[in-house]
Amino acid sequence: MGFSRRINELVMPPKRSNTLTEAELRLMKILWRRGESAVTDLVTALPEGEPLAYNSVLTTIRILEQKGYVQHRQEGRAFVYKPCIAEQEASRTEVRNMLSRFFGNSREQLVLSLLGDEGVATEELERLKDAIRSAAPEKGNKR
Repeated sequence: MGFSRRINELVMPPKRSNTLTEAELRLMKILWRRGESAVTDLVTALPEGEPLAYNSVLTTIRILEQKGYVQHRQEGRAFVYKPCIAEQEASRTEVRNMLSRFFGNSREQLVLSLLGDEGVATEELERLKDAIRSAAPEKGNKR
């Protein structure tokens, strides 16, 4: 390994992932549901049995801000955070990431994987068929 490459590895921080960790997703779900919240609000809104310390929530929310998921404004001495990305947009980003990483960008492989999972209800299959029919381009009108 070359000297300059080794120096760059030591100096350059690792590329930050834009996917959400479990802790980040828990906080985002609270923000999507509640809207603007201070760190103390987030701590108290966490479900019982899934507590996070104030400092852990503060660190996680700052990471979410660095990733561009939230922004803050100051209210008195506290920062109040709000989501910058809608839940549906974040969901699509996560699915695209999974599609790329695990299925080589093949929607077909993703769907086949899901359909191969036991426990797909008949009603779900019918809704999927309807969704596929409505998404399919009409003859002579390719998307």
